[in-house]
Amino acid sequence: MTRRSADLLARANALSPLSGADLTRLCDFLYARTGMQFGESKRYYIDRRVADRMAQKHLSVFADYYALLRAEPGEAEQLINSFTINETYFYREDHQLACLSQSILPELIRSKKPGDKIRIWSVPCSSGEEPYSIAIWLLENWALVDAYNVEIVGSDIDTAIVAEALEANYGRRAVMRLSPELVERYFAPVEDGRVRLIDDLRESVSFTACNITDVASVARQGRFDVIFCRNLLIYFDGAARVRCMQNLFNGLLPGGYMLLGHSESMSRISERFVTRRFPDAIVYQRPELC
Repeated sequence: MTRRSADLLARANALSPLSGADLTRLCDFLYARTGMQFGESKRYYIDRRVADRMAQKHLSVFADYYALLRAEPGEAEQLINSFTINETYFYREDHQLACLSQSILPELIRSKKPGDKIRIWSVPCSSGEEPYSIAIWLLENWALVDAYNVEIVGSDIDTAIVAEALEANYGRRAVMRLSPELVERYFAPVEDGRVRLIDDLRESVSFTACNITDVASVARQGRFDVIFCRNLLIYFDGAARVRCMQNLFNGLLPGGYMLLGHSESMSRISERFVTRRFPDAIVYQRPELC
């Protein structure tokens, strides 16, 4: 660390509403509820969000805010919402969507008949781009989409972002990977150059709040044929990853499929999944007899 960096850190700490012990208590609180790790290296990020919430509650002493945080689930929800990262866009990692339509679904329907339900879960769903991408991709690329009862669910721990997903109102950056034809077909222009997903598509995806490190929260979602859980494990430590994958394993139907982000792997997390290497993507499958 340079002298200038050290001076800036010391100045930030002096202005911080959190002492070192306070920071540890808060990080332990967040970890217990989300599985996400925060610490001294992210103090500025933490300080800004805590200071904002304390100002909202007209509190100047962290001890008073921490007592409120523990006593009011609604305030804990608001703080957790402020800490989540929701950067995504339509058709992100679309090779996995190609794998879904070209490899996974053809395998799944071998044990299903027309009209049967196929449940697909996108978690975390952020502001909806990922589950809506699944819906658009299947309409465009899977000829049998109307032959089955496809249910797509998007979930996130951030309740505010779930509300945004329901609105499905996006800036141009969110749709940058979509062709102009797809944007015209599935979106309507709104104010300030933004676009909104058409009603039929919005109604084709349901949304819920869910904490995937919590057994009961995952169990309430039911069980799925396919789970997309992308770019979340990178925020967890080893123990939280194991807990998360145990919950998601139980959330899969026997023979169901799990897709992780491109920088994530099931290695050293769980040996319960079978690794499947399809032409478009590596996928993890719950064994049929497990």
